[in-house]
Amino acid sequence: MHIIYEDKDIYIEKEDAQIPWLKIFTQEPFKELGDLPKELRVKLWDVYDIVEDEMKRFYHPKKINMASFANMLPRVHVHVMARFEDDTHFPNPMWGEKLRESSLDFSETENEFHKKVFNALQEMK
Repeated sequence: MHIIYEDKDIYIEKEDAQIPWLKIFTQEPFKELGDLPKELRVKLWDVYDIVEDEMKRFYHPKKINMASFANMLPRVHVHVMARFEDDTHFPNPMWGEKLRESSLDFSETENEFHKKVFNALQEMK
């Protein structure tokens, strides 16, 4: 687990994947989105907006995917994924069947991206 941002309400961790993929968690392990106090629900979506915006500006993906299944990990968390036509699964979900090999590699730029997300979230405070 690699946490790139944390405050009293939420934390964001990087998913190990071929594509840029972050997961936003509430610190308290609420089971459902509707269980969150309204203020925290608003903050969660404000954080999501910032992550998505930074991801779009930094990577210029074909599409941003957002998911919140929480079946395997039954607590509130939101996946934010930058998708590209030449990623291994596009247009399928990342949990679906792999369609091709891909040479995409974002390892050299991910630290810079994580810093941009961190700084944008610091400005939100």
